[in-house]
Amino acid sequence: MTLKKNKKKKTSRRTSKKQNRRIILGLLIIVLGWVGWSLFKDMPNPKKLVSDEYPESSQIYDKNGKILYEFYSEKNRQSVTLSQIPDKIIKATLAIEDSNFYKHVGFDFKGIARGLFRTVFQNRLQGGSTLTQQLVKNALLTPERTWKRKIKEAVLTVVTEILYSKDQILEMYFNQTPYGGTIWGVEAAARGIFGKDVKDLSLAESALLAGLPGSPTRYSPFAHPDAAKKRQELVLKRMVELKYITEEEYTKAKEEKLVYNIKKDNILAPHFVFYVKEQLTEKYGEKMVNEGGLKVWTSLDSELQNYAQEQVATEIAKLKKMKVSNGAALITEAKSGRILAMVGSKDYFDSEIDGKYNVTTALRQPGSSIKPLNYAVGIETGKATAASIFNDEPICFKVENQKAYCPTNYGGSYHGVQTLRNSLGNSLNIPAVKMLKLNGLDTFVASASAMGISTYKDASNYGLSLTLGGGEVYMTDMATAFGVFANMGIKQPLVSITKVTDRRGKVLEEDQYIPGERVMSTQTCFIISHILSDDGARGMVFGRGSMLNIKGHPEVAVKTGTTNDLRDNWTIGYTPEYVVSVWVGNNDNTRMGGLVSGTTGAAPIWNRLMTKVLENKQIKKFTMPNDIVGMNVCNLTGKLVPEEGCDSHYEYFKKEFAPREKVGLQNNILIDKTTNKIVKEGEENPNAEWQNRPSVQDITGEWVCLDCPKDEKDN
Repeated sequence: MTLKKNKKKKTSRRTSKKQNRRIILGLLIIVLGWVGWSLFKDMPNPKKLVSDEYPESSQIYDKNGKILYEFYSEKNRQSVTLSQIPDKIIKATLAIEDSNFYKHVGFDFKGIARGLFRTVFQNRLQGGSTLTQQLVKNALLTPERTWKRKIKEAVLTVVTEILYSKDQILEMYFNQTPYGGTIWGVEAAARGIFGKDVKDLSLAESALLAGLPGSPTRYSPFAHPDAAKKRQELVLKRMVELKYITEEEYTKAKEEKLVYNIKKDNILAPHFVFYVKEQLTEKYGEKMVNEGGLKVWTSLDSELQNYAQEQVATEIAKLKKMKVSNGAALITEAKSGRILAMVGSKDYFDSEIDGKYNVTTALRQPGSSIKPLNYAVGIETGKATAASIFNDEPICFKVENQKAYCPTNYGGSYHGVQTLRNSLGNSLNIPAVKMLKLNGLDTFVASASAMGISTYKDASNYGLSLTLGGGEVYMTDMATAFGVFANMGIKQPLVSITKVTDRRGKVLEEDQYIPGERVMSTQTCFIISHILSDDGARGMVFGRGSMLNIKGHPEVAVKTGTTNDLRDNWTIGYTPEYVVSVWVGNNDNTRMGGLVSGTTGAAPIWNRLMTKVLENKQIKKFTMPNDIVGMNVCNLTGKLVPEEGCDSHYEYFKKEFAPREKVGLQNNILIDKTTNKIVKEGEENPNAEWQNRPSVQDITGEWVCLDCPKDEKDN
């Protein structure tokens, strides 16, 4: 009986296990079915690859709804058969995009491995997409980056390889690939970029076109000619590696001058439009931007943009005798960071000056326009005040393992004892270098970076010349940094796009004002702004009532900058509401004429633009913050006025760093009794003797004799 009972129990357990397995298997089938259904329910039909669906144009508007440009007003595509496409462009495309195209079955596992290796070990971002994958992505899928889309891409790639031959796939690729802007397909690209049929392209031209699909915006020969040329050379190099062409053919094609089919489009503010397009492309992809039916509202003021463009063109024409061929301007709202006008060159369509090159987003040296950031660091940290004393005389700074650095003032003259206010106002070089020496390069680079200067990263790459403009910057970054002063310490990133909707009207993004981060105290920003708006503080060098003054608006703060080699000339000014930045020079980095200065180059353009911006607007001064104190201080010491008397001026201080002591002008200093000149610290001089003389210490601790004879070169 027991044996039978055990057998029944075992049979019962086996039955139960079978039932459980069936339940689990059933559930698994249901789950897999649901996953499969969710993945493939909206799977595009690969047969659409041979259809001709036209995209919907995307439109860009200014702040008032005026259309600036329309991407894909019509689908610019002319189909060609594979037999009509020259062998050289086929090989160029395969070389840069998919050299194993005729060997793989949709996926190039060697290419994937190579891309992964270069990404991980060579820090070179590279994917392994085949032409088939690219065709599927461009023609059938959305740009979303999800695992579902990746799975769909993989499935469609396999199906496409089954349904079509390699030649058919290649032909569809050449006809359905974006080459930038309104151009789709290689035939339209040949006509739009070079003004000729694809069959008539040279090897050099073919290589340039082959490089475009990788990133049509980034490698656009119109917007980024330098990047396009580098990409073309990379294509040619790959063709040599694959033995598609000889070294001789490579050299000849590399040196061939490319002539583009420049045609004036119906486009307003072209530099700004393509600046916006780059941002859109990063977010939504080329396909969505060019054919997704986006409606894009921007911050641009078309009226102000047109005025700025006219003023830049007019004034640059006047500077032709000074060997100045180009100019750029940027106008932004301080509080919101919104870009109101962007002029990237005097004429976008002027090929002689490479007019399509956007100088507002290009690397240039800022000259002395960077100095306010340096002095701001000193005031912020308490190393200096607006009344601090600098001895503006020739000096050399020792640099470890390098030749001593001996800066000079613009114009070669020196001015002796000067306050920080006058040193900054008159843009004296020696005090600025001394200030940077005290601040330290690490501190200055970190602070400038926090204010928006994205190019300042590693202090070890720079020397003391950084405060004189020795490091390259973007105008957009300079506008952000000066915006910190205008915003009383708040950094507000620049904004160009205010709203984006898709073809169905769904809002994809909308700019909502969010206050930026505080990177500097209100007290420091007030003091810097007060100095830069003080016409008297810059009168010694620039004269009173110069082009740096805006009639009826004494609140405007402004700083000029001219590089020592005369390759860049800047004027950047601001109010609590606006920042106006202007640059003049030459795109090819050649020197300007010697007469270009702080008031003769960029300043006249800046004056007209700032005057326009403030037209019919009330004066809005920088509000004095709490913990700012004002007092009379001695001109020669920067301290409280001593009993024996001293010429004084009224100055503003951060309360915690305001002077509290009186310093006399009679001090014991070492004098060379034979020359009657002061003996420098550390100098061995047998004729030195201590004498009680009128003297002061500058910010570095250096003693300055006030009644000692001066060298002629120091006057």
